[in-house]
Amino acid sequence: MQRLHILKGCFKRSSLVKSMSTAAIDKSQYLADKDAPIARLSATKYFNDLTEREKLYAHYFSKAGHWGSRAVLRSVSPESEGIFDLILSIHRAIDGQYEKLNLEKDILDSYLDYASQVLANLGNYKSFGDTKFIPRIDVLQFESIINALNNSKITSAFNEVKTSIFSLDDKIAMLGSPEKGHVSGYYLNVVSEEEGKAIDAALAKNDIMPENIRVSKVDDSKFIVHVASAFISNATGFYPDSINFKIGERDATLTFKFGDHSVEFAKIVENLQLAKQYAANENQVKMLENYIASFMTGNMKNHYESQIHWVKDIKPTVETNIGFIETYRDYLGTKGEWECLVAMVNKERTAKFGELVDNAKEFISDLPWDKDYEKDTFSAPDFTSLEVLTFAGSGCPAGINIPNYDKIRINIGFKNVSLGNVLSAKSSKEPISFISEEDQILYEKYRVEAFEVQVGIHELLGHGTGKLMMEEDDGKFNFDKKNPPLGLDGKPITTYFKKGETWGSKFGSIAGSYEECRAESVAMFLGTNRKLLEIFGYKTKKEQDDIIYVMYLSMCRAGLLAMEYYDPNHKKWGQAHCQARYAILKTYLDAGNGLVTLESSKEDFDDLILKVNRAKIETIGQETIGEFLNKLHVYKCSGDVKSGTEFYVSQTNIPENLLKYREIILKKKLPRKQLVQANTFIEGDSVICKEYDESPIGMIQSFVEREC
Repeated sequence: MQRLHILKGCFKRSSLVKSMSTAAIDKSQYLADKDAPIARLSATKYFNDLTEREKLYAHYFSKAGHWGSRAVLRSVSPESEGIFDLILSIHRAIDGQYEKLNLEKDILDSYLDYASQVLANLGNYKSFGDTKFIPRIDVLQFESIINALNNSKITSAFNEVKTSIFSLDDKIAMLGSPEKGHVSGYYLNVVSEEEGKAIDAALAKNDIMPENIRVSKVDDSKFIVHVASAFISNATGFYPDSINFKIGERDATLTFKFGDHSVEFAKIVENLQLAKQYAANENQVKMLENYIASFMTGNMKNHYESQIHWVKDIKPTVETNIGFIETYRDYLGTKGEWECLVAMVNKERTAKFGELVDNAKEFISDLPWDKDYEKDTFSAPDFTSLEVLTFAGSGCPAGINIPNYDKIRINIGFKNVSLGNVLSAKSSKEPISFISEEDQILYEKYRVEAFEVQVGIHELLGHGTGKLMMEEDDGKFNFDKKNPPLGLDGKPITTYFKKGETWGSKFGSIAGSYEECRAESVAMFLGTNRKLLEIFGYKTKKEQDDIIYVMYLSMCRAGLLAMEYYDPNHKKWGQAHCQARYAILKTYLDAGNGLVTLESSKEDFDDLILKVNRAKIETIGQETIGEFLNKLHVYKCSGDVKSGTEFYVSQTNIPENLLKYREIILKKKLPRKQLVQANTFIEGDSVICKEYDESPIGMIQSFVEREC
């Protein structure tokens, strides 16, 4: 009954949004990508090097991760799960043999493009950009596929989602605030921003972590917090029966319902219990015990404890992490999206990351902030290069720095991982827009290598640095409260993180993007360090110069392309990393002196070229990014929400002289690469790893053959 209640809330909200009056929209920019490149996330070689015990551990952990896929779908949009099931049902009905349908090739190809992208993104909104995409075929053409199947169940399933698949206006085109008509699966009907923030504050006050919840509104004074758990009751008694709180001057009450995603979470627990039998050490056992407790009861305190044991599990052969991790897609920046990582260590690549960790203190001392804003003691983290077997989530990153729990990061430590087979995954040579002809060859030669350097610095020395000035649970402070550090104005800071406040809860909707921008800026600032580049294997000055140049070109081009993910009508960014990279591009453009320029001789900017002056990177470029980074860092560490927000919002605003390029960026946008992942199966006494074709059918088959 719990799931039925939630689904009812979702569909009610969806119809409400559709009834709102909205502005006209150009649907062409929301069409699913045509012939999007699909690359195999190859893992078999490294998986086969594992022992049978390690293979079983990886197998059951992967199965647990995939069972959480429906939690992702439900957190994206009301219709995502229905579309997901429809796609799998169509494939099963014809056993993947689409030629049986005897339909026009263009119709089938367009359908398969759409289907593949829904699965790759785990929903009908792009994981990178948070914008909706619709098929390149119309309703009648889609219906011709359904009719050719002659299957009443599939016809009924299609009719349930038909309208939602194709509906599009300027509001439901993006994820965001339900109050503004945008779409969010985290709020099961229209919960206003004021109400959402008040709920988050009430939970924080009661020491309840919000990452694994969704929220619904009964009326103006009653709200329900839906907790993800296998159990459908408050099994531990950790949660109160209700919480009384204020929304402005209005009295309100929160109650809790358990068992959100209960069917899937029971399967997650079952598979983690099996994985526990093959754990390699005591830290993994304790980590799994806490995962299991958290996913059974919904108590995020257990997940917090799991991450302490995870950080202490140094250099495992099979690296894993699971749960509601990143909060980018909740517009308030507090509710997490399910993800699961299972990967094998690449020992050769890991060796150079170990050297980077060994020299981290030296590199940190070069960063442009005062030592008061850095951790008192640097705890060397585990930094490994991994080959991904499974990344169950809406999109696979190139690098990860977790856990996101501030107190664990500060007091115990964190881990950095670079995902090697993600960095190197290529389907074919990908065209490079807005780069001059003379730069194309060099860019193609070093783009992967430059990105690896950038990711390594970003994760270890970006996310891994900084000290939040905070009041601890015991009322003590982790800084000298009587003689606090000096702020940017040269005066002692007056702001800090009060008891119970976190980076996410304090900085809210901009927290994710702001932190990504800070980490990217660290990468750009330290990317010119010659000793650091030597660690990555670039010994000669010429090779180092080329890596630095390509890193600048790559970042600035990413900032330019980021404007695709900005909605000028609502002045809203749809992707945290894109907003961050645009801020860095704008910083370089604002520096002037010919450091970075955009050049075009045509009125429609069809020949737009991005240029970086090599000679000015280590002078003007270094000084500019240093000043920008110092501001981001000090505002963050001192908890100065007002100044930090004003600064970041100002730097990510797109003025008319740059916004004019957005049309050509949209015109020349390239389809985003999709990654088709392997599955594992137990056959007799062995675990085998099966990989799939680099095609939409291969993508669909990979999902059909996994339990989710």
